[in-house]
Amino acid sequence: MSLLRAEIQDVFNEPACEKNGGKDAKARKKGCSKPLTPGAAAGGCAFDGAKIVLQPITDVAHLVHAPLACEGNSWDNRGAASSGSTLWRTSFTTDLTELDVVMGQGERKLFEAIREIKEAYGPPAIFVYPTCVTALIGDDIEAVCKRAAEKFGLPVVPVNAPGFVGSKNLGNKLAGEALLEHVIGTVEPDDAGPCDINILGEFNLSGEFWLVKPLLDRLGIRVRACIPGDARYFDIACAHRARAAMMVCSTALINLARKMEQRWDIPFFEGSFYGITDTSEALRQISQLLVKKGADPEILGRTEALIAEEEAIAWKKLAAYQPRLEGKRVLLNTGGVKSWSVVHALMEIGIEIVGTSVKKSTVEDKERIKQILKDDNHILEQVAPRELYAMLSENKADIMLSGGRTQFVALKAKTPWLDINQERQHPYAGYDGMVELVRQIDLAIHNPIWRQVREPAPWDCQRAVREELPRMKSEIATLHVVQEFAGTTADDFGER
Repeated sequence: MSLLRAEIQDVFNEPACEKNGGKDAKARKKGCSKPLTPGAAAGGCAFDGAKIVLQPITDVAHLVHAPLACEGNSWDNRGAASSGSTLWRTSFTTDLTELDVVMGQGERKLFEAIREIKEAYGPPAIFVYPTCVTALIGDDIEAVCKRAAEKFGLPVVPVNAPGFVGSKNLGNKLAGEALLEHVIGTVEPDDAGPCDINILGEFNLSGEFWLVKPLLDRLGIRVRACIPGDARYFDIACAHRARAAMMVCSTALINLARKMEQRWDIPFFEGSFYGITDTSEALRQISQLLVKKGADPEILGRTEALIAEEEAIAWKKLAAYQPRLEGKRVLLNTGGVKSWSVVHALMEIGIEIVGTSVKKSTVEDKERIKQILKDDNHILEQVAPRELYAMLSENKADIMLSGGRTQFVALKAKTPWLDINQERQHPYAGYDGMVELVRQIDLAIHNPIWRQVREPAPWDCQRAVREELPRMKSEIATLHVVQEFAGTTADDFGER
């Protein structure tokens, strides 16, 4: 436990974070993660964050050492996609019971579970995740994993991120520490080249990295390791021989990028593959970093030629949507890198941003948003569902882009909604991904269903008619009287 505490303190003290670097020494060690409220950790604990980062490593068996309820259902975790093995989608757990805890059988049960996985599946590695229960009862995960690795002849990696130590974001970083300590640098590749790169913090959601990788292949740039999206254990073990790295989500793995630069001299930058301009800039920066590390400068010319060709194709496809979406208003309720990258992408085609949430964004993310929007009024720190509903029901936005948690707010307000978080079904990265994003927005906004759901229900129309009928009869009677006396004179009124 003391080892885990020291590891957490080291993660909190993150020099690569500008906000953390501006604090005094005492405050810097506390980091930015807030302590969890007891009983409120479900879906946002450190264990959840660590498993989110590591589970998309496709050929590894992920074993949760805990009672059954801690594992839940890992199928389709975050919508990450694999081009090969599907072993990562299989749930493995030691399924500890009360009797196991009381009798101290946790470590023995873990060892036997590792044996069973080795014999039944033969994976290249097994990742072991302790949770709150097994950490509190004091099971020595490190010792069991070391003994199992020696006994069975395969890497058994302990991922020390029990849920009670902190938030999901802290779990992301602890997962990066596990890779640094036990995986990266353990295998020497025999094919290292001058144009090898790592992509960090890319989860290949809905297979969207597959829209970007062909661009890199055309430039002769090899992705040594994409961590964690569609990754293989061997690729990550060889990741220390890359020449440069791109950080896609700094909130999750900034510590991994920084320490790989310190240990193996792998420079990195933070970029985005969302939007035409950001995709082009990311390709430029990758090429420039590789040239600085010794690659042939000719790659810079090939990069510019590729960018010109792909941008022309993308803008030609987008031209059909611009008249239909020009001036449309979008409310963006997400966070992290999407809080600025998607904003920039949408503004490129003339869509107006009425607000973007920055709840999960870093200081650098917020600064980028300010530079893009030129207005702090559209930056939303925290937006309660009630406030979201008010904005949408008052017709302040034509569509909301968010995750699945807030989709029902939009549906209740009878407003088009599009999922852009981890559950999304369509890839939005790269040039083709940008065209797909715009197409989906166009389909959502112009779907005729919204006109129909906004009309009064038939029973409401009937009720309104019944309520208005007495008033209508009164007006009709008054009209008849007026018509009867129309054209009469004062003498006529006197006679009557």
